[in-house]
Amino acid sequence: MTAEPMTDDVCAVCGHRIGWRGLGTLHHDGLLYCSRDCYRRRGDRRAVALERAILGLLAEQRPGGSICPSEVARSVAGEDEEEWGALMEPVREAARRLVADGRVEVTHHGEVTDASSVRAPFRLRAASG
Repeated sequence: MTAEPMTDDVCAVCGHRIGWRGLGTLHHDGLLYCSRDCYRRRGDRRAVALERAILGLLAEQRPGGSICPSEVARSVAGEDEEEWGALMEPVREAARRLVADGRVEVTHHGEVTDASSVRAPFRLRAASG
């Protein structure tokens, strides 16, 4: 099975790169959402709060320091494990949007990695440069 061709567009909600999705020769510029689900969630205020939490926690770090996405979820939801556990995917989505904006980098074992395809545990740090 071959990988689907990717566009340069990034979903405005979840931050994933937008795939070709069998659109044939249709014009791809300006796609905003990768799925109907993301289109429905486009006005989510929680997403803005999570992005602010990520940037706030990164601002508290020493230069080059990083944070774990679970730290962001805990800072927003408190220590209730069930509540912050439910925030983990929205935190990852917020991180991917910030990566697409050039404000944050996703690292795995200290190396910058592709935020859209990382599956392993990762950390976030302020973008360099």
